[in-house]
Amino acid sequence: MLLSFFYKIIQMSLQISILTPERPFWNGQAEEIILPTETGEMGVLKNHAPIITGLDVGAMLIRTKEEWSSYAIMGGFALVKQNQVTILANEAQSSESIDAEEAKTAFETAKTNLEKAEGVKEKVEANFAYKRAKARFQVVKVVKKI
Repeated sequence: MLLSFFYKIIQMSLQISILTPERPFWNGQAEEIILPTETGEMGVLKNHAPIITGLDVGAMLIRTKEEWSSYAIMGGFALVKQNQVTILANEAQSSESIDAEEAKTAFETAKTNLEKAEGVKEKVEANFAYKRAKARFQVVKVVKKI
């Protein structure tokens, strides 16, 4: 029991699990995670205070000891507790699985459609498509090295 307590204190990283309705998406250790919450970006480091937060459509960044990785998250929830981050995402895509040219074209098209949208329903649908396309385009542009 005492050994378990000390292990939690000296644990050097976060345990991150990302789950989507289709499958477990990502599971591993990381030094930092940046989440797209509904109130803005939120960074999580070791020993973060416990929190549950809603996730917005956006880019999520994970820093391991070797590199930064970027993912497009299409909303969901995150639970941070005792150096464990559990993410329940509606959908997730890694930057490697997204074609950069297709993402750029989709972003430009969604931006144009949002500017042309009329009526409440059309604006809401165009805004969601824009946020989704923007998230996918952002993650293919991110190149961060440690």
